[in-house]
Amino acid sequence: MLKTSNWLFLLLILGFTLSATAQKTDSLKADTNLLNKYRIEPGRNALPLRYRPATIEEEQLPVTFLNYKVSYWHKSVLFGLNFNQSAFTSNYSAGGVSAIALGSNFDYKAEYNKTPLDFTTELNLLYGISKNKGQGSRKTNDRIFFDNKLAKQLSKRWFFFGSLTFESQFTKGFNYTNPDGTDAQTPYEISDFMAPGYLTESIGFEYKPTKYFDLRFGTGTARQTFVLDTTIYHNQPTNYGVPIGHTVYNELAVSVVAAIDKDLMKNLHINVRYALFIPYIQPFAYMSHRIDATLTAKVNRLIAVTMNGTFLYDKHTSDAVQGTEGLALGVIYKFP
Repeated sequence: MLKTSNWLFLLLILGFTLSATAQKTDSLKADTNLLNKYRIEPGRNALPLRYRPATIEEEQLPVTFLNYKVSYWHKSVLFGLNFNQSAFTSNYSAGGVSAIALGSNFDYKAEYNKTPLDFTTELNLLYGISKNKGQGSRKTNDRIFFDNKLAKQLSKRWFFFGSLTFESQFTKGFNYTNPDGTDAQTPYEISDFMAPGYLTESIGFEYKPTKYFDLRFGTGTARQTFVLDTTIYHNQPTNYGVPIGHTVYNELAVSVVAAIDKDLMKNLHINVRYALFIPYIQPFAYMSHRIDATLTAKVNRLIAVTMNGTFLYDKHTSDAVQGTEGLALGVIYKFP
């Protein structure tokens, strides 16, 4: 029994000795520098990368240039025609007078805009006539307006401008009432082409914050009033400011002109022009005001309702305020 125990003790000692020898023989000396060099870190590609240099070479390709032309002109033309008619039988119980009326307007506008120059020309022609049964034809509207302006840009919104404006009418105008308001037995002539006629030259500064609004301050303005038809002298006491026996009267003044040309809605357009004229050598009572306004509502591409009106105060033509208004449904065409 004792002998067997001794053998077991020797076997255990031999086993521990062999295990210790095996561990010493299999262990390798690790180089931690190499491990750190080749270790893979999170987010880093340990694979070797090859870089190839890129080369850029010039190549000749056939290019066809488009035939584009830059135009600095913007043009528009508007033409309108209004027709009104009414008829009654001779025994119509409510009464009435057969009548026919025709009105027309033509508006041409062109603008050349190439910084710093801006040139604008506008021609506006209005004419209307009506005829009632038992009466002769009578004029309902008549105007010639031709405005030209050349401006040089000084800043983003300010310009220095020079303008030339002409105003008159096409045909003779008559008065059908007496000064006391009663109907005149014989209409008498009070106006004609170039009686009166106005030619206005102005230089000054223009303020234009938007495309649809501009304001002119004409610090140096001269206006010539023409009355070439001397037969109206006895019918028009003031003679439009031209002294009796003369055909032209010249004035120096300060002028202010404001204009709005804007689409209020898709089919609703307004055009308003206000002109103030303040003479240098006459009292302030002789300053003149004029407002011309046109409101156009398009029903479709060709049909439109047009309302226009004029407000005028000028002591050379009347001591009281003057005005006219018209409402019409007709054909209107604008292009482009």
